[in-house]
Amino acid sequence: LNSGSEIIMKMIHILMYYAPIGLGCYFATIVGQLGTQILEGYLKVFLLYLVLSILYYFGFFSIYAYIAARREGVRAFWKNVIPPTVTALATCSSAASIPINLAATKNIGVPEDIAETVIPIGVNTHKDGSVIGGVLKVVFLFVLFGKEYHSLPILLSILMVSFLVGAVMGAIPGGGMIGEMLIISIYGFPPEALLVIAVISTIIDAPATVLNSTGNTVCAMLAARFVDGKNWLRKAKENVEEGSLQKSA
Repeated sequence: LNSGSEIIMKMIHILMYYAPIGLGCYFATIVGQLGTQILEGYLKVFLLYLVLSILYYFGFFSIYAYIAARREGVRAFWKNVIPPTVTALATCSSAASIPINLAATKNIGVPEDIAETVIPIGVNTHKDGSVIGGVLKVVFLFVLFGKEYHSLPILLSILMVSFLVGAVMGAIPGGGMIGEMLIISIYGFPPEALLVIAVISTIIDAPATVLNSTGNTVCAMLAARFVDGKNWLRKAKENVEEGSLQKSA
């Protein structure tokens, strides 16, 4: 068994060594068949996703923070959101961002029990960026393979599949491969389509992780709003002030 395991690992090592060459040859044939159309498509997808990410990041996160604690919530959120954002950009991993998100929620004033419940659960269940990316991936394949997607049932199915893609994706760099296999299996695309949308996952990984990870911080604020009432942030500040007065006394 040990010898067989070593042989298999050696075979995998050889395959992974030549995998980039095979991937490059595959895209060479794709570009040869489709010309620069597919490269232009990747560029358009990346630019569209970037614009959507910026709008969602600044617009919807501000709305969520306002719902959580009005103007005080918006100020507290944007005052403490930069470290989680930078960590998500640098690591492309929601799981690696958990400690930074917990520190940010603590600085904001979210109760510790709520933050330590919402943040870890959100890593695997709350993935705004992955859902938006899933929609773009499905539409990209529909256009590439000439399938019609303008009917309402198809659009609804794309939305539902995108939610499933967000649910099954791993919270690690490159964790979207399972979601891409789900897209291909549901819509019956050929296996070669996996490599096509794998490129999309790579180019949108960083902004998608920002939306996934940083969104957990504002979700913790919303959870605090529903659990502790609309004045939860003011109470948290009062508790901090009382604690500092007791320490000084």
